[in-house]
Amino acid sequence: MKAGRMTETVTIERETETVSPAGTVTLTWATIATRKAELIQAGTTELLKPFGEEEQSAIVFRVRYVADVTTKDRLVYGTQAFNIRDIKEIGRRRGLDLRCEKVTQ
Repeated sequence: MKAGRMTETVTIERETETVSPAGTVTLTWATIATRKAELIQAGTTELLKPFGEEEQSAIVFRVRYVADVTTKDRLVYGTQAFNIRDIKEIGRRRGLDLRCEKVTQ
């Protein structure tokens, strides 16, 4: 991992519950890490699903190691949010390859 290749800034967020003074529970995204990242791969793939074809925007980022990242977290790049689908550790806590898919509403 070369620092010169890490030109993009990404934020890793985790969904958390917050309780208002009135007792209302709301789900919000809290930042757990902001890192410089290298954009490894970006593209759109067509998948065959039981209900037909579907396009998915996939993107892979390489970041320095962040403890406790799971596939329940999400990654924000620019103004776009991506669900983390796969995490591969590089070396012994040296870095992570995060394969993400664009969040669809």
